[in-house]
Amino acid sequence: MKTLKFAVLPGDGIGPEVMDATLEVLKAATAPAGLELDTTQADVGGIAIDNHGSALPESTLEVCRAADAILFGSVGGPKWETLPPAEQPERAALLPIRKAFSLFANIRPGLLFKELVDASPLRPDNIPNGIDIVCIRELTGGIYFGQPKETRTLDNGEKMALDTMVYTVSEIERIAEVAAVTAKARGGRVCSVDKANVLQTSVLWRETVIAYFKKNHPEIELSHMYVDNAAQQLVRDPNQFDVIFTENMFGDILSDEMAIICGSLGMMSSASLGLTNNQYGFPYGLYEPAGGTAPDIAGKGVANPCAQILSAAMMLRYSFGLDEIADKLEAAIRGTVESGIRTGDIAFGKKSVGTQEMTAAIIERLG
Repeated sequence: MKTLKFAVLPGDGIGPEVMDATLEVLKAATAPAGLELDTTQADVGGIAIDNHGSALPESTLEVCRAADAILFGSVGGPKWETLPPAEQPERAALLPIRKAFSLFANIRPGLLFKELVDASPLRPDNIPNGIDIVCIRELTGGIYFGQPKETRTLDNGEKMALDTMVYTVSEIERIAEVAAVTAKARGGRVCSVDKANVLQTSVLWRETVIAYFKKNHPEIELSHMYVDNAAQQLVRDPNQFDVIFTENMFGDILSDEMAIICGSLGMMSSASLGLTNNQYGFPYGLYEPAGGTAPDIAGKGVANPCAQILSAAMMLRYSFGLDEIADKLEAAIRGTVESGIRTGDIAFGKKSVGTQEMTAAIIERLG
């Protein structure tokens, strides 16, 4: 492997700023290993609507198909909120790209450095050493993609909307495998979250998970929790979890809750892995920060680039197998934060730096 070929989709708001910073850091991290970045940039989200009439134009999909991974920014903003819901950047870009590349597994680390516990709304004495958990979310099934999905008018003239939650055994097993592999690299514990006391899909989910782990991963410590209890327990004691995994809608909610208790969204990364492998035999994936476009600070040079850089580190790890470089990137960010160099979202009233200063400090610590 001499070249890392990936699509760059900066998106809207602060997306282009933090993407530029990330590419600068990536270049500095990979050059010593003799690696070159082969990147092609394409529009996605609101900027794509403005330039192409669609949040996910065919030209962007072609760029992604020719790449080994996708480094994704953030999409959306007030400018496009008056569009019909199905045409707005978030729904019209993210859901179709997940479907187009069968991105079925979302991996979102819930990492809060010890030095940043004040960023969390939880009491510092409840998380004295920070937070270190992972949420695995099934991404292409469930109520978001199930059919039928429609709004109809009843005979009495009243409107009715219908969404369908659907899961098959094979869909559950493949996300269970991702959870198991993730747990093996960590503490060896998995908590499967469902609503088996109410939903038929959750009954099947729990039955399938129990059978799959018993047969394939008996060494993993497996537990189960109803989603409402899981939401409470994340706030009460997040570190009781190691790896949480769950279906699409529950994962959407719980992973966002996890991001909030971990402090700034500017530190939250994610990976969405596909069914197919790239030319190197690693999973094709889309890597994006968990936060939004932050239009209120876009163009001011103050955005935190860490979430985008950490997402790039996940890309190196999962889609290119470059664990050592990914480790160095993550360590450089931790070292920067520990030294007191921080953007405004994690400065807690102390002196803060801008995007470029933060980027330079991370590069300096790559060693």
